[in-house]
Amino acid sequence: MSLSFFAAFAPAKATAQFDGHGLDAWQVTGVASDDWLNLRMGPGSDYAIIGSFSARATGLTMTTCVPFMSEGQGIMLSEAERNLLDLPPRWCLMSDGHTHGWAAARFLMEAMGPTTQDQSSDTMISDAVLLVERLYAHHEQAMRGDALDPLGASRSMDFFMADIAYDLSQRTWQSDPLYDAQDIDISDFRVRPDPNQPFLRGMITVRAEFLNFGRSQTVIFNLRADPALPGAPVRIMRIDHGGWMVP
Repeated sequence: MSLSFFAAFAPAKATAQFDGHGLDAWQVTGVASDDWLNLRMGPGSDYAIIGSFSARATGLTMTTCVPFMSEGQGIMLSEAERNLLDLPPRWCLMSDGHTHGWAAARFLMEAMGPTTQDQSSDTMISDAVLLVERLYAHHEQAMRGDALDPLGASRSMDFFMADIAYDLSQRTWQSDPLYDAQDIDISDFRVRPDPNQPFLRGMITVRAEFLNFGRSQTVIFNLRADPALPGAPVRIMRIDHGGWMVP
């Protein structure tokens, strides 16, 4: 069990080295760059997946962890004494402001950088790429029955503009809206900013590129900051398959 998680019960002075971010600045660690940290309905791997953080996620908020340990216990017990307790793996209830769930504590650490987002074009482009990557990751998990559908009513606002999220969640799709196909065998998948004009007048353009049964496909995503949501996070406003668009 990492000592960093008992720092959450230490006096404020003990966390001063983290730029004053205190207890609400956490980031993902120990996850491969092309993988995701799953978030679950409860503190354990037996609970259903309800979301995920990217391997680069930072600025996360921790609500609580289990097994719970009081401030006094966290400060006074040595690492050896804590190991003797033979506690089960630690899980923490985490949030990035939009997605919430329980994450395995071994994949979390105190954030070493600022938590406030610089709304520069570079930052917004990076956020847009991460959001589209998350959309496909959640979609794949939902197809396996391991997560809620990101196009469904309970999750669509995590990815889409508020004024279209509900409409999307009510649709019946004739083919997969992210792959433009009824049957899929995906390989060579990647998401990247549009190489020609990734940012124009506040709109970010991102490309999802992949092979489906060996045939090359490109899906264009247009995104903007959504002022209808707290903090105006980047959200998807359009998916363009060339021959048809959503919405």
